[in-house]
Amino acid sequence: MVRLIALILSIILQIIAASVAMGFIKLTKYRLSWILLSLSFAFMAVRGIIQFFEYIRGTPSYTWRMIDEWTGVLVSIMIIVGVILIRELFYSLKRAEADRLRSEKRVINAIINTEENERKRFAKDLHDGLGPILSTVKMSVSALNERISDDSGKVILNNTNHLVNEAINAIKEISNNLSPHILSNFGLASAIGAFTTKINQTKSVEIDFKTNMENQRLENEKEVVVYRAVCELINNSILHSGASRIEIELNKHEKFVTLQFYDNGRGFDTSTLTMDDLKGMGLSNIETRVKTVEGVFILESTPGKGTSALIKLID
Repeated sequence: MVRLIALILSIILQIIAASVAMGFIKLTKYRLSWILLSLSFAFMAVRGIIQFFEYIRGTPSYTWRMIDEWTGVLVSIMIIVGVILIRELFYSLKRAEADRLRSEKRVINAIINTEENERKRFAKDLHDGLGPILSTVKMSVSALNERISDDSGKVILNNTNHLVNEAINAIKEISNNLSPHILSNFGLASAIGAFTTKINQTKSVEIDFKTNMENQRLENEKEVVVYRAVCELINNSILHSGASRIEIELNKHEKFVTLQFYDNGRGFDTSTLTMDDLKGMGLSNIETRVKTVEGVFILESTPGKGTSALIKLID
């Protein structure tokens, strides 16, 4: 009786398995591997039915026994061939995933390139548009200076001239921050050096920058990604960590370029960061950008022991 129940349950389960498997044939685009596996489930159910009738008859028939045995052989062959052929399905899924990652990378690269092109366009429009206007205003103020004799008027003109000079310098600085000409003309090491020098002049934080890449260039895309990452890391240290000292090393070792960043700020527990925190600090943006140039971004921080970061990419 127990065997009869087991046979019935086995047949039911095998029929269900065969039905479900055959339902996926269309999804697999009628691949032979899945068809064979589905048929093997069906023939297993047939074997179960044969065994059920043999059990009911009570006197096993040689013919039906042989049919049962050869059905088992057929099922084994179909499973072996199906498993061998199903590798193609997994390879296809792997290729699809690789295509998805390539497409994602192309989209992100397009966004980055568009963003950088817009930065360049805006910087050029700002410099070439407002710059000449302010220079003309400065010349007009200088011309007025010769025609005004009273002291109060000259004070006003001097103040106006000073403000115009500040506006011209501000436009140059904003334009350079948007699209630093040093980066495009002289490379990553020079651009980071110029940026850190400018920060050091503010006395808000001391930055020690070392590199062995003087006069060495990377692909433009990689230089832009690393430069923007450094700017973001420095900005985070100044705004969030309360650091008084930052150390940056940009080095090239054979085929690899590494950028090591460290600040002596208050640090934080990285395990407590949520995705919103990451986006707010620009860390997620850095990681995404670095991945687009086949690089690695590692961030480490401990409360009270500062923050360190590593960017590593292939030259």
